[in-house]
Amino acid sequence: MSTTTPVGSLSASGGIWLVAEREIGSKLRSKAFLISTGILLLIALAGVLIGGFMSKNVSETKVAVTSETAQAVHGLPGLAVTEAADPTAAEKLVRDGKVDAALIPSADPAFGYTIVALTSAPSSLQMLFAKTPKVTILEPEATNGLLRYFVALGFGVVFLMAASTFGATMAQSVVEEKSTRVVELLLAAIPARVLLAGKVIGNTVLAMAQILLLGAIAVVGLIVTGQNAVLEGLGSPLIWFAVFFLFGFVLLASLFAAAASLVSRQEDIGSTTMPITMLVIAPYFLVILLNGNPVAMTILSYVPFSAPVAMPVRLFVGDAQWWEPLLSLIVLLATCVAAILVAAKIYERSLLRMGARVTLREALRG
Repeated sequence: MSTTTPVGSLSASGGIWLVAEREIGSKLRSKAFLISTGILLLIALAGVLIGGFMSKNVSETKVAVTSETAQAVHGLPGLAVTEAADPTAAEKLVRDGKVDAALIPSADPAFGYTIVALTSAPSSLQMLFAKTPKVTILEPEATNGLLRYFVALGFGVVFLMAASTFGATMAQSVVEEKSTRVVELLLAAIPARVLLAGKVIGNTVLAMAQILLLGAIAVVGLIVTGQNAVLEGLGSPLIWFAVFFLFGFVLLASLFAAAASLVSRQEDIGSTTMPITMLVIAPYFLVILLNGNPVAMTILSYVPFSAPVAMPVRLFVGDAQWWEPLLSLIVLLATCVAAILVAAKIYERSLLRMGARVTLREALRG
């Protein structure tokens, strides 16, 4: 004689994991999901490898010298030498951008030579000397601007693609279950909030797995291409990005599910999820465009929808104090809890209402 477990006896935690496993299984069985994930990983690997090869393909370093220092670089490979009348003229060539650096006599006998550069001294020039010359920077810069831009672009693209892709597929799943009335069978076994929690957790597990794979590929690619300096600088920001991504995604996933529950047709999803999509897209463009503006980046690093990208970028360039990511994370967590509570209320009050679109006011009023 066989026995079955009554649906009513299913615990909340059991129901959540049951729904989460269903979400994960359905995605892993989808060829479109697997193909898109593979393409994303290949793009990430290609980006790291191309960056490594470009960094090794260094052109000649333009150097200004004086009559006293010309002999020091005579015949050395990788240098395009321009002789200036005196140290002042050599420094002017650096300020005008006509050369990458200038090699002038040093006032300190311990060094012999001084390398003068605008923002950073060319490593290729320093490595040519048995004894490293004294370096004078005319306009100090904390981080290379181009590198900062690419780091912001990388974090932004990953967050944008993961949040929008998983958010959209979860919204479609909610509407599909609602339009086919499968949701009525699900709600007969588990409460609406358990169903919502399972969907959010299942998609969060998949999104985090994708992020960890991308991180592993980036680390391996940087090691293989010899970009150890970049890897060292990205260590802590990558960890913080994963932490911020986790809670940022839970926040957005809850809102996507709640917005989708307001409609009963697939063609109506766009109208309800568009505001949430804009909350993902707008911060992405703001961080990319304003990554060189310290004030704007500070503000964006405390806004819950842009913090997962802005704060890791600030950590990479060294603009953030040690306590700032902790404070930003607290703000994100508080927003996440509030959004989950509101989303759960909208979700459970709209899920069984078929036909015309349910307005946000109606859902909140019950």
